[in-house]
Amino acid sequence: MSWAQREIRLKERRRGCHLIHNEIVGQLPELKSFKVGMANFFLQHTSASLMVNENADPDVQKDMEMGLNRIVPESFPYIHTDEGPDDMPGHLKSGIVGVSLNIPITNGKLNLGTWQGIYLCEHRNHGGSRRVVVTMQGQK
Repeated sequence: MSWAQREIRLKERRRGCHLIHNEIVGQLPELKSFKVGMANFFLQHTSASLMVNENADPDVQKDMEMGLNRIVPESFPYIHTDEGPDDMPGHLKSGIVGVSLNIPITNGKLNLGTWQGIYLCEHRNHGGSRRVVVTMQGQK
């Protein structure tokens, strides 16, 4: 059993749900060396999230953002407001969607479905760049 771990820095993005699959995989040269295994993706932030979703139609990304904003409105009377009106809703969305993914590795590639890709959901208007720790384990 072999292990590899890498911290990836994602470029800053505007608020919304963004397909980042190629940006992530492009920073994982070790992935190609695994024949079979698992990759864990852990986002080191509390106001953004990771998800696997539709990778073909960009309207899905827009609709996902619209739906999350409907479920978690900024107009709610939050107590935690020191960092702006988008901060507490960002924490709630992050808690609902989650900050980690486990994806199987098969023959040096992430074994996702045909129409699946990794998203970063940026819940802040100005969240900055984000960091993801990727831990891979398996047989090489």
